[in-house]
Amino acid sequence: METETLTDQVKVLVIEDHPIVRDGCRRICSRRPDIQAIDVPTAEEGLAANIEFKPDVIILDIGLGEMSGFDIMPKLRSDNETAQIIVFSMYEAARFVTRALDLGARGYITKNDDPNTILAAIDKVRAGGLYLGQSVAQALALANLEPAVDPLRDLTERERQIVGLLGEGKNLGEISAALDIGYKTAANTVASVKQKLKMPTSPALIKFAVELKSRD
Repeated sequence: METETLTDQVKVLVIEDHPIVRDGCRRICSRRPDIQAIDVPTAEEGLAANIEFKPDVIILDIGLGEMSGFDIMPKLRSDNETAQIIVFSMYEAARFVTRALDLGARGYITKNDDPNTILAAIDKVRAGGLYLGQSVAQALALANLEPAVDPLRDLTERERQIVGLLGEGKNLGEISAALDIGYKTAANTVASVKQKLKMPTSPALIKFAVELKSRD
C-alpha cells in the first residue's frame, strides 16, 4: 500500500503590523491541515519572507507603518510570480479595491468580514479566481453608479495638508515644523481631522493617510 502524501499543501504568508490581527490569521489558517502559514509585522520582513518561504498566497495589509502595502506589491509579485495576493484592509472604499486589483491583487477582504472569509479567499485565488469580500463588492457596485466623492471634501486646506504629511510618515513635531505652526495646534488639527473622517484612533488615521498617499 502506497504512503499518502500531501500534494495540496498551501503556503500562506501574512504581512500585517497588528499583533492581534496576525494571531487571528494564524488561528484561522490552523483550522486547515493543508495550510502552512507564517506571519511577519513589517514590509521589509515581508519582502524577505516572500523570497525565502515562497508562499502560494500572500495576505497583505495596506498600511504597514513605514510604507504602504501598495508600494511593495510589485516587488512581491516580481520576486514570486506564482504567488496570489489577497489584500486584507480595514478600508472598503472602492478606490482602494481598484488600486489593489490594478497592482495585481487577486482578492480583497476587510477586517469586518467573517473570519472564514480568509479561508474562502485563499481557496478561490488558488483556484485561479478573483475573491472580493461582500462589503467591498457592494462598494464597487455603488462606485459604478455614483460619481467619485472626495474623501477629504469636508476638510479645510490646512487639514488636507496635515493628512498629506501624515501620509508621508511625518510625526506631529515634523508637521508643526513643516507648516510653521505650534505643536498643540498640529495636535488639535489632527484631532479635528479624526472627528471629521470618523477615524477612531490616530493609527487608523495614519493608515488612511498612507493609503490615500499611495493613490497620488
